[in-house]
Amino acid sequence: MSNRKRKHGIFAVSGDVVALSNSKEEARKDCILISTALDMIFNQMRIGGNRPRTIESYEYIIKQFVDVCQINYVEDVDLDKLYYYLDVLEVKPATKLIRLKSIKAVLSKFYNNGWIKDRFWSNIQIKIDKEVKKGAKESDIDKLLQLIDQTTFIGFRDAVAIKLMYKTGIRIRTLGELRECHIDFEKLCMNLDGSTLKNHKFFKLPINEELAEMLKMLINLNDGIRAHYRVDNKNVFITQNGLAMNTSKSSNYAISKQLNKYAKRIGLENINAHAIRRAYAKKLHDKGASIALISKALGHSDLAVITQYLDLDVEEVASNLRDFL
Repeated sequence: MSNRKRKHGIFAVSGDVVALSNSKEEARKDCILISTALDMIFNQMRIGGNRPRTIESYEYIIKQFVDVCQINYVEDVDLDKLYYYLDVLEVKPATKLIRLKSIKAVLSKFYNNGWIKDRFWSNIQIKIDKEVKKGAKESDIDKLLQLIDQTTFIGFRDAVAIKLMYKTGIRIRTLGELRECHIDFEKLCMNLDGSTLKNHKFFKLPINEELAEMLKMLINLNDGIRAHYRVDNKNVFITQNGLAMNTSKSSNYAISKQLNKYAKRIGLENINAHAIRRAYAKKLHDKGASIALISKALGHSDLAVITQYLDLDVEEVASNLRDFL
């Protein structure tokens, strides 16, 4: 059989179909590869001042989504693939919600760059029963401070960290970013620039005389340790080797690990950085601070978040509301 006849057999493809296939391939050349788009987004986030750990988290989740759904181009991302990804995830609803929020954040950046025409993901919701986390008890914090051996550098550093978190409500990540230039000892306040805070906004927090003196002592100890190990930084909270706590994954959570160790040793159930932050919010509320002020002090933009922090008892709410009748 000649080549001419073979081309016109039952398996022959018409010229129109071939032309259509070629036109689709040509159109594909104008599409943005998902890998290229993600590289651009993460670079924008770095330039915008996002923390490396935040970018790493987004990168892990969005790449998992891309791999599971076998996405090659930005235009391949659609509602069906997002639902499919959420359906096949074998994780708890709370974890699924976190991953959905991360994907939404990245897709929003796609939209802002003009790569996606509509925000099809906006109405996807995952409902979960949120577990209310309680704040640490003031008596437990006092007990912890009394039992920590403050004659050692690590013990004194941890005591100052606990005291600072309980008196100001700052996050443990902010603690790791805190530098000497952020503390105004004359005016007794911390001037926190955007690089230290989750919302990247300038914020000022007051400190008292006792806390100021403890911070001065810690900075003095830091100078000796940094000089010994020939380390150059101006961080207020450092490791025993003089390193800043935000320089590596192992040191970033040194104080968190210490808190867990203390809690187990002393037998305290609810001692961690977040519980101490919640205790600060509850303390402000008990002293008469308004919800709006507490929310501002914690750096929250949504007032609804603060109601979870306060964990108000039903009877307590009813009693307080009676004052406004």
